[in-house]
Amino acid sequence: MEVLYTCCCGIDVHARMLVACVIKDGQKETRTFSTMTDDLLRLLDWLTAEGCTQVAVESTGVYWRPVFNILEGSVEVMLVNARLACGFKARKTDVIDAEWLADLLRHGLLKPSFIPPLHIRELRELTRYRESLVREQTALANRIQKLIESGNIKLSQVVSDALGVSGKQMLRALATGETDVEKMSEMARRRMKRKVPELKRALAGRLTAAQRWVLTELLDQYEQVEAAVRRVEQKIGKEMEQSPDPFVPEAVKLLDTIPGIAERVAETIVAEIGVEMSRFPTDGHAGLVGRGCVRATTNRRASARAGRRARATGTCGRRWCKRRGRRLLRSAPRCAPPRTVDPPTGRDRTQSDGRGVARRRLSPPLIIFIAGACANR
Repeated sequence: MEVLYTCCCGIDVHARMLVACVIKDGQKETRTFSTMTDDLLRLLDWLTAEGCTQVAVESTGVYWRPVFNILEGSVEVMLVNARLACGFKARKTDVIDAEWLADLLRHGLLKPSFIPPLHIRELRELTRYRESLVREQTALANRIQKLIESGNIKLSQVVSDALGVSGKQMLRALATGETDVEKMSEMARRRMKRKVPELKRALAGRLTAAQRWVLTELLDQYEQVEAAVRRVEQKIGKEMEQSPDPFVPEAVKLLDTIPGIAERVAETIVAEIGVEMSRFPTDGHAGLVGRGCVRATTNRRASARAGRRARATGTCGRRWCKRRGRRLLRSAPRCAPPRTVDPPTGRDRTQSDGRGVARRRLSPPLIIFIAGACANR
């Protein structure tokens, strides 16, 4: 078999240690290092001394990231899906796995995983943190709603947003022990003032002392998370403006022009797949990076009904873009679009939403691919 690299290295990574195997002119040398920074620097010195410029790292959880952070810029690191580089199952050890990775890399039989550049990874950290804060904020809002419902407070049945400015003031008053519904209903602002009679009935509940204490704690947590969301929004805006790639803010503006995609969704898409579309052969390849595997989820559900365990197909995860993609499809404009035909297959892609109104089937990765191709960089 043809040898592409005369000197290369395969690394099997774990939480506390890693095993590196260097193949140079057909000779193998294996060493074990800890995952502490000083040992990773010794690993880099060893690879540099051996003249190794090609390294394959198995993508094990998040344990590959410290290794990649040290080796990036000094050697060419190829992140490899463990499922695509599995070795001999009967004789599986860390040394054998490292040798197998190095041997596959030597003959060019490995397919690299997508790793965006550093400034996109920094933006991804912020957008994923924001997404986790939004999920936490939603969970707190649901807990507050359940708590006041159990205390006979029907605020959410009268106002559309029980945690708006007026709603939070009323909830704060309830948490402090206020029982005068006249006084609390006067806290209504703007259009909510027209609902004062309904508010009086909704606020006439029976909160216990323990429920008031828990309500105070939940409101404090909600406001803390709300402030954290505002701070991370400001940080994301600064990262966009100060990005070394001037096309990043332009890409967000391009995506924002698509119906159904707001600025936050556009920022999440850019943070997940970057702005360099030339690395993806088709929009489907970009979709494998930027969305979860819906097919695997469907197979799991079907197999669960059949009483057997499903086998996942495709890449799973990427729940950030997966949620955004679902929201995009739900928010697609319900208008009667022209008939849409898929050129390769000739199939009609115009879809009905079940209410007699045609609804165009939007593909987020295809939209991103077109937006990047039309940018004329």
